[in-house]
Amino acid sequence: MIEILQYGFMVNALAAASLAAIACGIIGVYVVVKRIVFISGGISHASFGGIGLGYFLGIDPVLCVIPFSIASALSIGEVSRRTKVSEDSAIGIIWTMGMAIGIMFISLTPGYAPDLFSYLFGNILTVPRSDLLIMLLLDIAIITVVYLLYKEFLAITFDEEFATVIGIPAHKLYLVLLCLIALTVVVLIRVVGVILVIALLTIPAAVSRRFTDDLRKMMVLSIFFAALFSITGLYMSYALDLPSGSTIVLVSGIVFSLLELFRHVRRNPPLSAV
Repeated sequence: MIEILQYGFMVNALAAASLAAIACGIIGVYVVVKRIVFISGGISHASFGGIGLGYFLGIDPVLCVIPFSIASALSIGEVSRRTKVSEDSAIGIIWTMGMAIGIMFISLTPGYAPDLFSYLFGNILTVPRSDLLIMLLLDIAIITVVYLLYKEFLAITFDEEFATVIGIPAHKLYLVLLCLIALTVVVLIRVVGVILVIALLTIPAAVSRRFTDDLRKMMVLSIFFAALFSITGLYMSYALDLPSGSTIVLVSGIVFSLLELFRHVRRNPPLSAV
């Protein structure tokens, strides 16, 4: 493990894994507890429109993904609350429109998009220092907002109707939470890609929920598991020459499956032989 630190791109990759773990560990808990995994998937896929726009404008796609994913998150929240369109329909429409916009911009861009595959499926080995700075700033923003609004988020996560009754602006806070999910998507795109973001957002939080019901402890555990899965998957992808994003997700999924199998066997032990 130590020998990989002699390579600059591996150091950047480990830093990216750690920064991504912080974001998905914190926000992933809200996603899992509030059961808005599908919304997270919609935001992540819709953000592909920002990637296409970045290629079309000739600038870093990550810079375009930030406003595009936030706009997608707000659109999902507003359309589902202020119109007769159901939330799952709004997610499906914005999900597909974002992908379509991204494909359209990429097709209009002269030449070939060399890094497109890494944005779709992730390639943590190619994360530049400029993206690390963006990820750090987004992490700071996420931590700051969650720290300031922790009690309010706690209220709307477990009982949004009661939060509204006691005077908490639940809808506005819900939109803020969706924006934080959008920022987390941006952090995770270079690690696991648009297609696999939903896995890293949900699996570490789902694993941590098996150990505690306390939201703060759940966040700490989720950050730990996200970092563990990311670093383990990164090392395995390096050692076995496998795609980094999919390896990280597979490691996460396998650990979760084994944990669930262990819990099932523990609850339902086999009958002892007579």
